[in-house]
Amino acid sequence: MTRHSADITTFLRMAGEYPVADVRSPSEYSAGHIPGAVNIPLFNDREREIVGTKYKKEGRMQSILSGLELSGPSLRTKLETALRAAGNGKLLVYCWRGGMRSEAMAWLFSLADIEILLLDGGYKSYRHYVLSALAEKREVIVLGGMTGSSKTHILRHLSLLNRKVIDLEALAHHKGSAFGALGQQPQPSTEHFSNILFDKWRQIDAADPVWLEDESRNIGTVF
Repeated sequence: MTRHSADITTFLRMAGEYPVADVRSPSEYSAGHIPGAVNIPLFNDREREIVGTKYKKEGRMQSILSGLELSGPSLRTKLETALRAAGNGKLLVYCWRGGMRSEAMAWLFSLADIEILLLDGGYKSYRHYVLSALAEKREVIVLGGMTGSSKTHILRHLSLLNRKVIDLEALAHHKGSAFGALGQQPQPSTEHFSNILFDKWRQIDAADPVWLEDESRNIGTVF
């Protein structure tokens, strides 16, 4: 088996070239994940709760045995999903802290000769990196104006002029008005919104000013 681990900066750089698998439960993935990652959960939400309870009440070994019993029947399906995701034979993998779940799935994927890169510190390290990056001082130009004054159209025009623009409403899947959710995809969680924002933010050179539309504290359900 070929398996390595990497810090968050290296992991994100590699994520631009290779597919990423989030092996946390579906509800964890839904709350927020690295943009572009496919969810191949070791446990579903119910199984994760059972294993967690077993760990608290009976200890590590009993939780491992319970986890094997619960996940065993679906290992083939998980491996088939990984094979489809890793079209080039490589897969970047993370769980919450970079512990047992990602290690277990790395072992499973390695049975199919998939080359694995694990994220040191897991999704927790990614979130810390996101919040730190968004807190850095950058030159931002905020476009304000009354509702209906075509701010979004102006931003689109600025983008055509090669200005660096981030459309917050597009990322939030909401037009920012009373009926702004009409015709839009479901809104991301606030946590995942910041992940998507960071993904756009890091693609812009720090020397370039970023144009944003003036928004209230929330865009629909996103804060």
